[in-house]
Amino acid sequence: MFDPSEISLVVADDHPLLLQGLKDTLEHYRFNQIITANNGTSALEAIIQSCPDIAILDIEMPYLNGLSVAEECKKRGLITKIIILSYHKEYKFIAKAKALNISGYILKEDTTTEIYKCLEQVYYGKFYYSHSITNEVNNSDSIAEQLIQLSPSELKILKLIAQQMGSQAIAEMLHISERTVEKHRSNIITKLDIAKQANSLSIWAAEQKQVILGI
Repeated sequence: MFDPSEISLVVADDHPLLLQGLKDTLEHYRFNQIITANNGTSALEAIIQSCPDIAILDIEMPYLNGLSVAEECKKRGLITKIIILSYHKEYKFIAKAKALNISGYILKEDTTTEIYKCLEQVYYGKFYYSHSITNEVNNSDSIAEQLIQLSPSELKILKLIAQQMGSQAIAEMLHISERTVEKHRSNIITKLDIAKQANSLSIWAAEQKQVILGI
């Protein structure tokens, strides 16, 4: 059974009012083993010294941001599970968090309503996203899995297409022939099962720009 009173936490945010508000919310839910920090360096020191069950980290803090703290914890082999608090909905931030084996990603606007559920899921070894971005993340994950099929050269070209570069400009930048670029475009369309219509790849890449550039 999930017992908040037995869960140890480090909570870090450089905004005093937000930090106190989160601490008050956690105490309301009977989390009472809480260490607070107001910057990334202090948060990392607290995690190293106290080895809490879970650390809740603001993504943007002085000295070390939340992702940098998580990266340092990973390098040190620390077992503390990490939850990131963020204003960012873009997939590139979520992809970075997943690459660091972060256990939770909550938008700050959802913190009050979702923090208890997030902590419970994370404590039991599950990954938790804010509900407001779950569908978008699942869709982005599906697209990211598709992109694994592409060769490094194809992915590089797709990223340039996503930035609205045409074949001639790509050829000049990469010092290859325009015919080679067109061959790569054709392969990308086939591998990703994109409709073979005029500008279909450019349109698709523009729509999925955040995912493509986040890979």
